[in-house]
Amino acid sequence: MNEKGSVIPNIGRLNAVMDREGFDALVLRSGVNFTYLSGVVYPGTLARHLDLADSPRGVVLVWPRSGQPTLVLNSFAAPLARRDSSIGQIVQYDDYGESVYAKTAEVLAGMGLKKGRIGFEKNSLSALRWEEVLGLLSQANIRDCSALMDEVRRVKTDREVAILEEAADLLDEAYLEVFSGVKAGDTEREVHGRLLESCIRKGAGWAHGILNSSRNSVIYGGEGDTVFQEGDIIRNDYVAYHRGYPGHQSRTVVVGEPSAEQKATYRLVRDAYRATIEQCRPGVQAQEIHRFASESFRKAGFPDPLALAGHSVGPWWHQQPPFLVPGSSVELEAGMVLALEPHVRFWHLQDMVLVTDEGPRLLSARFSTDEMLVVG
Repeated sequence: MNEKGSVIPNIGRLNAVMDREGFDALVLRSGVNFTYLSGVVYPGTLARHLDLADSPRGVVLVWPRSGQPTLVLNSFAAPLARRDSSIGQIVQYDDYGESVYAKTAEVLAGMGLKKGRIGFEKNSLSALRWEEVLGLLSQANIRDCSALMDEVRRVKTDREVAILEEAADLLDEAYLEVFSGVKAGDTEREVHGRLLESCIRKGAGWAHGILNSSRNSVIYGGEGDTVFQEGDIIRNDYVAYHRGYPGHQSRTVVVGEPSAEQKATYRLVRDAYRATIEQCRPGVQAQEIHRFASESFRKAGFPDPLALAGHSVGPWWHQQPPFLVPGSSVELEAGMVLALEPHVRFWHLQDMVLVTDEGPRLLSARFSTDEMLVVG
């Protein structure tokens, strides 16, 4: 995720939030938080062990408020961490033969924190693992730190913003390369495969997303053998991870010359979408962005309810809090990066936007969205 030794995460914010909540240490297991603070981006099979809450080959980062952090790793995970992480203290455990949490308890005891206030991510441990932790650390004050870490991650450092911008450029370049060659007769499966290949070839660690014809009503059913025809809108929503951080955009593409109605509809969507981006300023609540987007689309003639207007982004998994949804009173702060995507049906536009005191700044600006991209 980083050049070894360089500072990417927001350590100042982390320290301030730990002090406010009185935590002596955090024990981080989830992909989003382990990756964020360790600087290690595990690929392939190793990555899945970060996703699985009950993996027998889990990895853990122990982050004390005072002193040096420690990585608790199995034999398969240790070599990459030694190469990539600026954290030099690594304790190895016997995967399959030993519990990572038992070893973690030993590490905490060695730090003098057997009776400390320790944060664990309750939303990333199975119920069985949570019970194990409580038993192993019966003298400690164990608290959930999931929301705390969400709060820390949502304001980016300059280095994070730079990496997100690189990731956005990578994805837009893949879009431009692949969509320019799409023609009537291509299948969803073929175009999807080309997009993933292009992202990986251009430097993404991994990529995923959805791509469907506007005639396909099952948008999360996988990319199949539906054939694109003249007049189809190609709905797309992809994520390309670069150094662990996502490029995350959606572009509206039409096969063949669009009709006058399609052109007019796109412009209505585009204008409501861009007006929503302009609301992303410090002090505005997340729910207010959603409310503005809903009203703008309704006034443009789209009564469809909006599930969400957007979300924050961060390492490992692109869709992170805060979510721009009804009921969210989280206030935007300068330094947040939001993926804005208020959309209706297959009219899907999305960009990553940096919130600043001077107004929102587009991070994904390489692919013009002034008009639909016409292909084929």
